[in-house]
Amino acid sequence: MQPFRVLRTFNCRESGFTLIEAVVALAIVGTIAVTFLGALVTTSKAAFTADEMATAESLAQSQMEYVKNANYADLSVTQYSSPVPRGKDYINYSAAIAAEPLHDLDDGIPGNGIPDNGIQKITVTVTRSGERVITLEGYKVERGL
Repeated sequence: MQPFRVLRTFNCRESGFTLIEAVVALAIVGTIAVTFLGALVTTSKAAFTADEMATAESLAQSQMEYVKNANYADLSVTQYSSPVPRGKDYINYSAAIAAEPLHDLDDGIPGNGIPDNGIQKITVTVTRSGERVITLEGYKVERGL
């Protein structure tokens, strides 16, 4: 009879957590952790995309200024090449620059030997690792007309 009395005394004095309480607490902490990590991943992706866009826009603007300061080329389509600045910010970036006449003075067929009216449309396309990031368009006017 004495073993039952000890067992009953032990059960009444126990003040710890039950298994169910521990599992519920662990589930709540796990849910909070998963939510926090998901938000952290989303924020990290957004910061990376914003940095990529800012770098590409800066590169596109510098390339556009390079073309606008270059001599005016009186051709139907002109491909410019400007070096991409060195540095860790521009790794895997490249820029394609095209200049085409805005108006032809004849029948509208580019490259037929008749010069344009001194206005070119400049298109700068910046890519990173082969994927287009941004396209910037502007106009160049032949000075001295």
